[in-house]
Amino acid sequence: MKLICFGVRKVEQEFFIKLNKFGYELTLVEALLNDDNIHLIKGHEAVMLRANCPANRKNLEIIKNYGVEYLLTRTVGYNHIDLDAAKEMGFKMARVPTYSPNAIAELAITFAMNLVRKGTYMINRSREKNFVVDEYMFSREIRNLTVGVVGTGKIGLTAARLFKGLGAKILAYDVYPNENAKDILEYVSMDDLIKNSDIITLHCPYIKGQNDNLINDELISKAKDDVILINTARGELQDVEAILRGLETGKVGGYATDVFSNEKDFFFKDMKDKEIDSTIQKLLDLYPKVLITPHIGSYTDEALTNMIEISYENLDEFIKKGNCENQL
Repeated sequence: MKLICFGVRKVEQEFFIKLNKFGYELTLVEALLNDDNIHLIKGHEAVMLRANCPANRKNLEIIKNYGVEYLLTRTVGYNHIDLDAAKEMGFKMARVPTYSPNAIAELAITFAMNLVRKGTYMINRSREKNFVVDEYMFSREIRNLTVGVVGTGKIGLTAARLFKGLGAKILAYDVYPNENAKDILEYVSMDDLIKNSDIITLHCPYIKGQNDNLINDELISKAKDDVILINTARGELQDVEAILRGLETGKVGGYATDVFSNEKDFFFKDMKDKEIDSTIQKLLDLYPKVLITPHIGSYTDEALTNMIEISYENLDEFIKKGNCENQL
């Protein structure tokens, strides 16, 4: 079986090779799928994508014409694939339904700690040999704060446990509450969570047409003054212009995100000395109240191992059974 994998960073290549117990004939491409490298798919029977690999109708038609039967994505989300078009063309597709929840949850904690304690700000000041203690460095302690966790699946529940371990009070909202989680958190309505949380962290899936721009002007207006907003889930869950307004008025005290809805335009690229979306630029200019990472929540050894192993198993299951437990 000839399998081509896109978006395989150099540090990841060893994992792809080491975990290949199925004997797939691998082609590992460092770049994401694009117009310049799509021709590399020719001669392969299976393709593995990652987030921001555009599997739109145009690209899917090219991939189909190359004789590809299996289309895998090593991600939980699959909004980079035109599912309707892919199903029309008869692709057998599968995703990774879950991977190390600690990877994402730990990033949310890192964001929170940096925004509450002004960690990156103080470190950068010291790096510049400025050791003056200013008023901005004065901070609260996590144990005196209330954290609102939106979405209590594996990632959200792990984040709740980590925040709880720091002594925070945990409020949570989920359409499907987890009975086993009630020893560490209190389920409340979304309105109550918004009104009573010092930190709001998103860990829910994005469902198109249902929770678009979950963080918006209305949510921000209901939130506590100086609220900290964290999004390590999906960019479509946030209205960045509303968040920018909240930051500029002082209503939002801090904002951290690993995702944007238009991230494919700039993430994984060196944008130094290049123009970027004006709203994103304004957010960048608000550092240290704004912290941005380039969709690296799953960029850990454990999460990568999970994603590769499950993707390989998905393909093996398709080959042996004709279907797959994780198929789309």
